[in-house]
Amino acid sequence: MAWTVSTLAERLGLRFEGDGARAIRRVASLQSAGPDALTFVSRAAFIEALGRTGAGAVIVAPEHADRAPCAVLVSSNPYAAYARAAQLLHPEASAPGIDPGASVDGAARIGADVRIGARAVVQADARIGDGAVIGPGAFVGRGARVGAGSYLGPNVIIAHECELGARCRVQPGAVIGSDGFGYARDGNEWVRIPQIGRVVIGDDVDIGANTTIDRGALDDTVIEDGVKLDNLIQIAHNVRIGAHTAMAGCTGVAGSAVIGRRCTIGGAASILGHLEIVDDVHLSPLSFVTKSITLPGSYSSGMPIEPTTDWRRSVARLRQLDALARRVTHLEREKSDKRS
Repeated sequence: MAWTVSTLAERLGLRFEGDGARAIRRVASLQSAGPDALTFVSRAAFIEALGRTGAGAVIVAPEHADRAPCAVLVSSNPYAAYARAAQLLHPEASAPGIDPGASVDGAARIGADVRIGARAVVQADARIGDGAVIGPGAFVGRGARVGAGSYLGPNVIIAHECELGARCRVQPGAVIGSDGFGYARDGNEWVRIPQIGRVVIGDDVDIGANTTIDRGALDDTVIEDGVKLDNLIQIAHNVRIGAHTAMAGCTGVAGSAVIGRRCTIGGAASILGHLEIVDDVHLSPLSFVTKSITLPGSYSSGMPIEPTTDWRRSVARLRQLDALARRVTHLEREKSDKRS
């Protein structure tokens, strides 16, 4: 499918310069783009390469529009504009229908133009919204809801009574609504606590491959609108994540933590349970959050990589800090006694 530069600009709400009739069929990198491709420049470091591109059109910031050797679409946020253009130029193929190998309970409610893949299971009283895609081997449990236009990749599980909003994307192997890690100690034994809450997910949420979101113990685990979760993330029971927060891979969030809106969480961060992080907090990768964060801003922890010999020296010195602190306290006390 081809779009002209002028039609793309109109659809994206951008101003264009140059050949508006140029046909664009795909997106490509600045270096590999040909005359039928659209590319973008979002950083000043690539401006020199812009002059050598063979692209048919490029998305650029206003101050760089005169540097392109081709048609330009002018945007204050070229990367976001590129993302929207790529969706138009590379739409997902999806023919509606239910594969003969799927198992769909007669009591399930299936909307219009839904696609259900081979070996998928949709249980009784589940609701699948218009235009949703249920991938091969996916499972939608009893009473669960999948919103209109949402996509479940292969082998995704939406457990019973859980809710997924509209236009969500869940990548292969993700599990939504498994039991939370709830046990009561009784002597030498652990007594399982039934997890009777749900997972409630808003609209326009993306969930990465093999990410797990546990159902609530009593109340619900809640993921608000626009949240983006990377691969291999663990969200424990009764966690709440605010709208438009983004979380990178291998992050773990313990039970009943509350994370605010518009936060960014770096990869492999660890967030303990029963604490609160306010809106607009940004955590660096490997951050270890042990108490509530009450002020917006950027926070970091962890030790950056360094040569092994230097690392061992640093660790050895860290182990001496307690003794050093006691010594300083003792010296300060002696100094104070002499003054008195």
